[in-house]
Amino acid sequence: AYEDGPLPIAEGQTISQPYIVALMIEMAEIGPGDHVLEVGTGSGYAAAVMSRIVERVYTIERHAGLAETARQRFEELGYDNIEVRTGDGTKGWPDAAPFDAILVAAGGPGAPLALQEQLDVGGRLVIPVGDEPHDQRLLKVTRTGAATYSEEDFGGVRFVPLIGEQGWPESGNRIADRPSGRARMRSLPEMIAAAAEPLPGFDDPAFGELFDRFGDRRVVLLGEASHGTSEFYRARAAITRRLIEKHGFTIVAVEADWPDAAAIDRYVRHRPPRANADPPFQRFPTWMWRNTDVAAFVDWMRQHNERIRISSRLAGFYGLDIYNMSGSIAAVLQYLDRVDPQAAKIARERYGCLTPWQHEPSTYGRVALTSGYR
Repeated sequence: AYEDGPLPIAEGQTISQPYIVALMIEMAEIGPGDHVLEVGTGSGYAAAVMSRIVERVYTIERHAGLAETARQRFEELGYDNIEVRTGDGTKGWPDAAPFDAILVAAGGPGAPLALQEQLDVGGRLVIPVGDEPHDQRLLKVTRTGAATYSEEDFGGVRFVPLIGEQGWPESGNRIADRPSGRARMRSLPEMIAAAAEPLPGFDDPAFGELFDRFGDRRVVLLGEASHGTSEFYRARAAITRRLIEKHGFTIVAVEADWPDAAAIDRYVRHRPPRANADPPFQRFPTWMWRNTDVAAFVDWMRQHNERIRISSRLAGFYGLDIYNMSGSIAAVLQYLDRVDPQAAKIARERYGCLTPWQHEPSTYGRVALTSGYR
C-alpha cells in the first residue's frame, strides 16, 4: 500500500509526505559531491534518499529516541555516508560547515541566521517559514556572496514547528522579542564581529594557545597582505613559536629566495656558512624580512635549536620565492642538475622568459606598463 501523505512516528512527530520530501530535494538542487545538512531527521527517510545522491549527509534530530532509531536503521541498511547528531537543529552543525544545501523539515518563524551562515557561497537553504507555528510558506534561500542572499517563495505548506533557539519555543507560542517573518540578515561587519575572538598581547601565553586548534595539521598557512607591519610580524612570530614549541613543527617556509633563506637556516641550525657561496641577500626584500621583528624571531629559532640538540627536531628556515632572478634561478638549476637533469632541462626552458630581465627586473615592470609591449 502507498499513500502520499504525512505519517505519524514516535515522540508525537510526523514525517512529511513523499511528495514534499521530493519537492524539497529538487529545490535544494543537490548532486554528486555535495555535503548536505538536514534539520529534523525523523524516521531517516529523507536522509536516506539524499545519501544515494550526494557525498555526505549530516542530519540533526532534537529527539534522542528518533535520532538513535534512525542511526541504527542506517547502520543496518549499510548507509555509511550519513552522520546523525542529537541537538538543536536551528544552530546547525558548525564543525561540518559549509554546506552545499540545508533542508529543514519543520517550520520556523524565519530562516535561522546560523543556518544561512553555514551555507557555502552558492548553497541553498530550503525551509518552511511563517508567522504562525502551523502555517508557513516554503522558502528557498540561496547564498550569493559572503553577506548576500536571494529568496524564492514556493507557496503554502504546513509543517510541525521548528523548535530551538532560533526557532519556536517548546510551547509553540511566539517569543515576545522574536522578529516576525524572515530573519534579518546581518551585515558583513556584524558577521565578523560575531565570529571574532579577542586576542591578548603577543607576549601573553594565552595568545599562542588560541592557535592550538591547528596543532594537528601538517601545514599551517599564516597569510600575508600586511608586509612591513610590525604588529602582524610579531603576531606571526608568536603563533609560529607556539606551533614549534608545543606541537613539534620543524619547517618555517617564507616568501624569500631559497639560497638567501638557506644562509639563515644554517645560522638557526648552528651550521657553518657554505664555503665559496655567493654573497647572500643581494636582492633580499629589505622591507619584508630585514627588520628587527624577523631578526628577533630568527634569534629565537637559533636559541630553540640550541636547547633541542636533536637533529630531527630542529626547526629550519626555508625560502620559497625568487627575488634575485640570477642567483636564485642559478641555485635551483644547479640543484636540479644534480638530482633530476630532466627537470633541470624543463626549468631552464620555463625560466627562459625571465632571462632578458635578470640583471634589472624593474625594467620588466616598466615595459609591461606600455601599451606597445602588451
